Amino acid sequence: MDRTQIEALLNEVHAGSTSVADALERLRNLPFEDLGFAKVDHHRALRTGMPEVIFAASKTPAQVAAIFARMAKAGGNVLATHASREVYAAVRAAGDFGPRAEFHEAARAITLKQTEAPAGKGTVGVVCAGTSDLPVAEEAAVTARLMGNTVELVADVGVAGIHRLLAQQHTLQSARVLIVCAGMEGALPTVVGGLVNAPVIAVPTSVGYGASLGGIAALLGMLNTCAPNVSVVNIDNGFGAACIASLINHL
Repeated sequence: MDRTQIEALLNEVHAGSTSVADALERLRNLPFEDLGFAKVDHHRALRTGMPEVIFAASKTPAQVAAIFARMAKAGGNVLATHASREVYAAVRAAGDFGPRAEFHEAARAITLKQTEAPAGKGTVGVVCAGTSDLPVAEEAAVTARLMGNTVELVADVGVAGIHRLLAQQHTLQSARVLIVCAGMEGALPTVVGGLVNAPVIAVPTSVGYGASLGGIAALLGMLNTCAPNVSVVNIDNGFGAACIASLINHL
């Protein structure tokens, strides 16, 4: 439940259209619901403005489906990241909401949109260096959209062909905040940071040959950026970058 839903419930009780007993039943699982293998944090949206998100990797399809179903029943939007088609099939079979759940294959994400999130004030630009970085960029884009942001995705504009990036300057400069995903040496966020007057959230990806060390080379390069408007999240963390971008875009 988020603040809007709880306010609506309290107003219903005040107006007499919902009984105190019914309201208590709907609030019973706050602040969390214990499923044994997981404690679902229904209260997080009220505390932070963003609901809990399911990280599907290393969970069984049945576990993801059970968590997803309980979150769906609470009435808010639901997001599962790093999900497979097998997990999506389990989610679709988990309840009446199933057909409304959407699988975003490129992003490896499952979403269920049940409410309209407050709209962001501007555009979140999501930029990736190469097509191989797209899964991380798409995760960021899907997450940011579910959180109420207008998103503009710019793909395959890495520094090896910098004219491709320079051709996108209008899009870059019109964004209120940018998420820039890159593997290899991770130079793209610094270049973007030098072109815009907006915050740039750099996302190192695990794309690259042996000495890229699974994204560590890109991470270190981004941490050592000379562009003062660039901050860095963890390797492949498109979701985390989108959360930060959304908070900035709603300020």
